[in-house]
Amino acid sequence: MTLSDTEAPTPAERARPEASAHTAATAGNRVRPARPSAKPNGQWKVDGTEPLNANEAWKQEDGGLEVRERIENIYAKGGFQSIDPTDLHGRFRWWGLYTQRKPGIDGGKTATLEPHELEDEYFMLRVRIDGGQLTTEQLRVIGGISREFARDTADLTDRQNIQLHWVRVEDMPEIWRRLEGVGLGTTEACGDVPRVILGSPVAGIAADELLDPTPQIDEIQQRYIGDPEFANLPRKFKSAITGHPSQDVVHEINDVAFVAVEHPELGIGYDLWVGGGLSTAAHLAVRTGTFVAPERVAEVWEGVISIFRDYGYRRLRNRARLKYLVADWGAEKFRDILETEYLGDRLPDGPPAPKPLTQGDHVGVHRQKDGRAYIGVTPIVGRISGTLLLQLADLLERRGSQRLRTTPHQKLVLLDLPADEVEEVVAELDELGLQARPSLIRRGTIACTGIEFCKLAIVETKQTATKAVIALEERLAGIDLPHPISLHVNGCPNSCARIQTADIGLKGQLLPDGDGGQTPGFQVHLGGGLASKDREEAGTGRTVRGLKVTATGLADYVERVVLRYLDERDTEASETFAEWAHRAEEEALQ
Repeated sequence: MTLSDTEAPTPAERARPEASAHTAATAGNRVRPARPSAKPNGQWKVDGTEPLNANEAWKQEDGGLEVRERIENIYAKGGFQSIDPTDLHGRFRWWGLYTQRKPGIDGGKTATLEPHELEDEYFMLRVRIDGGQLTTEQLRVIGGISREFARDTADLTDRQNIQLHWVRVEDMPEIWRRLEGVGLGTTEACGDVPRVILGSPVAGIAADELLDPTPQIDEIQQRYIGDPEFANLPRKFKSAITGHPSQDVVHEINDVAFVAVEHPELGIGYDLWVGGGLSTAAHLAVRTGTFVAPERVAEVWEGVISIFRDYGYRRLRNRARLKYLVADWGAEKFRDILETEYLGDRLPDGPPAPKPLTQGDHVGVHRQKDGRAYIGVTPIVGRISGTLLLQLADLLERRGSQRLRTTPHQKLVLLDLPADEVEEVVAELDELGLQARPSLIRRGTIACTGIEFCKLAIVETKQTATKAVIALEERLAGIDLPHPISLHVNGCPNSCARIQTADIGLKGQLLPDGDGGQTPGFQVHLGGGLASKDREEAGTGRTVRGLKVTATGLADYVERVVLRYLDERDTEASETFAEWAHRAEEEALQ
């Protein structure tokens, strides 16, 4: 595996369906509460800490944090062939390293070959960027590493990270030296650990911000990331914190999220959500109903991750995410355990955050609270390069800026730009392929890495999505869309590109080609989405039996269904694509 946030399954896991997944006609697979079982679930506080599978055994024998020393002192000197298999396929993840897919292996072999047969002797390296906050100096370092050690590759992820490819283990000591020299790193960028903390891309900048979450993100990062106490979780743990009313951190699909809200008596703080996640069995996060003051965020975060560590299900890895525990317990019990066992006092009740009034991707030109401007730009499907990063650093510094942000939507937000130079900057950005005023199709499209690098992928994604976007921009030119149409393209069932929460979500699979062979294609999900200015609350998409589209026919399908939506939508009610997709007859969605 390379870019996916989903662990590569063993052959036994590949053959066994999700224990709690079920097929719903309107929403695809979802988490449902587990049936009572006589077998232990591997909950440390209930069943003890005896390992119940091989992954739990090696994590207890030698945690992932310890492998850094071996990488620097043994493997970097001995090369790929010197790497211990358990380190390679397990502990390396704790330092942001996955082996990437060997070129030339088609998607039909993804589920049949063992990891060592799929993998190349090169790595994907995930650079951790908590809160998405970068300086131009840091951007130059990442760009330089990309050009020198990663064949000029770079991808923006929907977790605010930057990922590089073609990295050799021999080069890791120098790469770490350069990253850490400017305050960056790869610690716990992957693995059964607290992953990167999503933060509002306009933290401390936006004129309409409720509060700046940067101090809370920094406190969590400094206190807990790299702490052995939280370096052996049942599975990955995803966090998000925002102080912006657009709710711009996809909080509904994180294990823990803090969303800014104004309490009528206690002032501005956060609404606490837990238990979100997608993959092959979606579960949207639930509100605990609590109000968390800014000074208590780190303490509450520690309580939630501690519950996951102590009560999470470790016996079966396909049921080990926090969402399964939350589905079984419910929000009320989860809150009670958090308050009584981990915090020692009750949190105040709190109101929900109101519906967002602005788009959460921050694309376009906006006013900062200090009178300068920030510009959100769209690199197509997150694909960039080291060269582009260096060019962007040059552009920003010429304009007097030294800051930028990554976003959870594979976008970039450029800060501190002179308000009277905005149009000149927008023109320069266009020349770099970074559009501040993209089409609503380009703006809403994201894609995972796909078969190009990922060992779990079945089909190609980045180029397929890029070609579809360019074709759709030509075909839909002059047609006014009422809002961005989110098109999420995923190379396998694991939903790294969030297919269940897109207007049009595409799950990669191989389809019959009519001549006895197979061709790359997608199962289609329609009408999903997270809370936004166009949507009151999050919901997962609809699947229509038999609705599949080939990769070569993707643009044709999207054009057809979007035009049908525009023809049939209730304009008086300002009906969105998602609303129409859920009410439309199946024939209209074909």
